Amino acid sequence: MIGLLLGATLLLAFVNGANDNFKGVATLYGSGVLSYRAALALAAGSTAAGSLSSVALASGLAEAFSAKGLVPDAILTPSFLAAAGIASALTVLAATRLGLPVSTTHALVGGLVGAGFVTAGKALNLAALGAVFVLPLLVSPLIATPLAWAGYRAGRLGRQRLRVEAESCVCIGEEWVPMGSASACVAATGLTVSVATVPQCERRYLGRVLGVSAQTIATSTHVASASLVGFARGLNDTPKILGLIVGASALSPWLGTLAISAAMLLGSVLAGRRVADTLASKVTSMNQGQGLAANLSAAILITAASRLGLPVSTTHVSTGSIIGIGVAGNDLRWKMVGAIFAAWVTTLPLAAALGATGMWALR
Repeated sequence: MIGLLLGATLLLAFVNGANDNFKGVATLYGSGVLSYRAALALAAGSTAAGSLSSVALASGLAEAFSAKGLVPDAILTPSFLAAAGIASALTVLAATRLGLPVSTTHALVGGLVGAGFVTAGKALNLAALGAVFVLPLLVSPLIATPLAWAGYRAGRLGRQRLRVEAESCVCIGEEWVPMGSASACVAATGLTVSVATVPQCERRYLGRVLGVSAQTIATSTHVASASLVGFARGLNDTPKILGLIVGASALSPWLGTLAISAAMLLGSVLAGRRVADTLASKVTSMNQGQGLAANLSAAILITAASRLGLPVSTTHVSTGSIIGIGVAGNDLRWKMVGAIFAAWVTTLPLAAALGATGMWALR
């Protein structure tokens, strides 16, 4: 059973990496700042840093997801935790195959509840789910969406006050040229023109702030904010998965964290493309300013929750932030948003059903 538990935990970490790792850098890929491979490398590095830091900075989450307080301590057996882990992993795997970002946190809670219902019966402490689990999960996207909307609006206003203009462009040969100057350049050179079709033709910010190029500030801040989201995601998600191992004392926290980090990395490289495409382009189109606003709001919420030991869903926060900039830009793809919401609603009950089934089979 210990071997089954370790296998279930690593499978859950693998599908978590596939479904979650790209969420911090989706705005970089979607706005054309980085290629898919470059964005994936940044996501992997920042998430790994957050995962390794979680042992010292977010140990409270590992304790919370060991299921102590949800079921009697006598029920915290490897078979119970394995059933919950397998149920969670299968739920996230199904969503990943469909390209839908879902909450590993919701799946874990559902798996623990389903397995606990079969094992503990009336001793299952559902009251423990309220303030500790359910409330933070419901509130986090409701905060993230308006925070991203407000952040983008405030940033846009600040840019205008600093007289930094966002300029569309054309490419004259290899040179990036503002749209207003393009006609004269074309007439003088006779070169071909392409409009916003390659990375060099993306929208750029003209002007300088404190002597530094506004475009350089926007790009570097955007990359830094994406790294911060990846770090915060690793900080928040790794101890949740580690809780399965901690609950059965199967591995030390450090060794468990290393194994989970490696499995997350492998999942993001081998199976993360579908969710990446959904977040980068199928929810809303985005520019650098919008991506920066989404990433900053997500990073602030996730990091604060990790320090407070609150199990917010990094998926709900990151996706809610992208939805917020979609609302701000009046370019939200409602059909895709509806599909994502439907996946969110079904994640916990599906994982609970699978957890109950798995626990019944193991017994």
